[in-house]
Amino acid sequence: MTTDMNIVCKHSTKERRNVSSEVHRQAFTEYGFSYPQPRGAFEVDHLIPLELGGDNVIANLWPEAATPAPGFHEKDKVENYLHRQVCSGAMSLPEAQRQIATDWINVWRLIEGQASATPSGPDESD
Repeated sequence: MTTDMNIVCKHSTKERRNVSSEVHRQAFTEYGFSYPQPRGAFEVDHLIPLELGGDNVIANLWPEAATPAPGFHEKDKVENYLHRQVCSGAMSLPEAQRQIATDWINVWRLIEGQASATPSGPDESD
């Protein structure tokens, strides 16, 4: 794990996103799932995402389902939101790591609520 803001905010996660198929298999089997799973049903996700300083150790990885929602697609939105908060200075990195590791669903509800409360433009029925 890193707390280096330069890595978190200025470097792509692409070079660090290298989880072997054996580690994928281990993540699934440690959680009692068969491997492989149908494409798109699960992803091996990071508890603390790379975008927030996480790493690829098995202790930070788990199989996350797409459905029911909220699933990994919704968690991706939370990861992006928290990354923006950290890199804009609106939130500390340790706080973002704590939020995603302990209650990312609450953060998702918060940001989804903000999105639905945002006016979408003029009412076209007028």
